[in-house]
Amino acid sequence: MLTALIIIFVIAYAAIAFEHLLKVNKTASALIGAGLLWSIYAMSTGDHHLVNVQLGESLMSTAQIVFFLMGAMTIVEVVDAHNGFDVITRRINTKSLVSLLWLIGIVTFFLSAVLDNLTTTIVMISLIKKLLNKQDDRLFFAGIIVISANAGGAWSPIGDVTTTMLWIGGQITALAIMKGVFLASAVNMVVPLAITSWFLKGKKVVSPARSEEHGHSDTTTPFEQNLMFTMGLGILVCVPIFKAVTHLPPFMGILFGLGIIWLTGELIHSKKDDEAREHLTLARALKQIDMSSIIFFIGILLAVSTLEHTHILTNLAAWFNRTVGREDVIVAIIGMVSAIVDNVPLVAASMGMYSLAEYPPDSFLWEFMAYCTGTGGSILIIGSAAGVAAMGLEKIHFFWYVKRISGLALIGYFCGIAVYITQYRLMH
Repeated sequence: MLTALIIIFVIAYAAIAFEHLLKVNKTASALIGAGLLWSIYAMSTGDHHLVNVQLGESLMSTAQIVFFLMGAMTIVEVVDAHNGFDVITRRINTKSLVSLLWLIGIVTFFLSAVLDNLTTTIVMISLIKKLLNKQDDRLFFAGIIVISANAGGAWSPIGDVTTTMLWIGGQITALAIMKGVFLASAVNMVVPLAITSWFLKGKKVVSPARSEEHGHSDTTTPFEQNLMFTMGLGILVCVPIFKAVTHLPPFMGILFGLGIIWLTGELIHSKKDDEAREHLTLARALKQIDMSSIIFFIGILLAVSTLEHTHILTNLAAWFNRTVGREDVIVAIIGMVSAIVDNVPLVAASMGMYSLAEYPPDSFLWEFMAYCTGTGGSILIIGSAAGVAAMGLEKIHFFWYVKRISGLALIGYFCGIAVYITQYRLMH
């Protein structure tokens, strides 16, 4: 049975990693993998009651992550529908390409900590299309946005889905991850920015010709834009505080906040006709969120949980410890592997490999893993959701990214590792 489970998981994982070559959506591979793994486990085990109990436990932990993601993505969609992100874009006005690069990098870094790296990448690449006319400049900026978004997501409990998984799973706490990983993440962003600035020194911003914006901006007032932007970010920022005060899971906080912003939207648009308010409603925002990604998380998390319940992951961790021996090297390798394969199943597998009894919350292993898996995906453009989004939005070729951006991301990755390990040793 164990051999069959490993073979099926490896095949499903390979299908996820090479979805672009196979032209098969990774969600399908994850769901088929999960279905086969649980079916084989159920039929091979005599104790069907135990299997159902274990499946119930796995479903409960998976549902917490899924509900949280659905709530957060919906709030972001509502803010975007109200043109709330124009609050940021209107304030960017510089003629120096280097100044703009630092401004975009820093805004991306902090915005992804509050929203998430995928959403921030989409927002910031949409922004540079309005600010830069030359495609070469936009491609470089897109690469820096990917690095900055992943770095910003790594130090925040709500900035990257893998950090969120560790936070909801109890491996890290909000304040500790922010204090512990912020400096390493900042270095991960600053080093590539500094190197790129040297190449772009003296260049001027070439803006595209202004064209009339078509959209729904005429149906939202500046008050509505500012209100929804402030409320959306405020709710996301308050989720860790909600968890600390009530000791309820984060998904409860995000759903509570979703209800508040939904009620606010209904009240401020109550006097508009149906056509004017249709695109601003929460009901429409729920239809706009990426359900394919959410179902992918369900599939991959349930697939990984079978390896956890059959102790395959525990045995793998023991083998790693015997062979490599050093935690920092093991986690650094996991981070680099996340550049090739999706970091969600990697972190899910790691959570099953190492127990909280042996590695308590906020220990070196979990914080370092949040940093490595969050930022390691920047090394290749297919290694993170932010990279894949940038690839689609700016038509970035895989090998262009390897030649121009991968080296920068790799230098930033190892500089951040050096900073985190030094900081940890000084503080502990």
